[in-house]
Amino acid sequence: MDVPEPPSLGRRCAAIMIDWVVAGMCAVIIVGVSFPPANVTENLVITAFYIAQAAILTGLLGFSIGKRICGLRVENREGQPIGLPRALLRSAIVTLVLPALVMTEDKRGLHDLAAGSRVVRA
Repeated sequence: MDVPEPPSLGRRCAAIMIDWVVAGMCAVIIVGVSFPPANVTENLVITAFYIAQAAILTGLLGFSIGKRICGLRVENREGQPIGLPRALLRSAIVTLVLPALVMTEDKRGLHDLAAGSRVVRA
């Protein structure tokens, strides 16, 4: 199987920003936190919403809302969605920020290496 060209860092950043805004808006609507968050507790609630929505959508469909809008998808080596457990691990690691910025030569972050995934253009 051919390895697709990895997407640009700009596309990836736009996708994650969209996902964080979606998570924040969901947290505002569902539990009433303020956006931007006013304290650490509200920030943790929004982070939990981000992890949940990114893991569920990425694990089952291969893309989050932000990735879909930006024309990206997350897949395993066979080109399939990575499943919920690996997507949950991947999403949780992304919230630490630094692992997503440390990339291999083929632009796979530490979160992708840990989850056995890669981001490709859809």
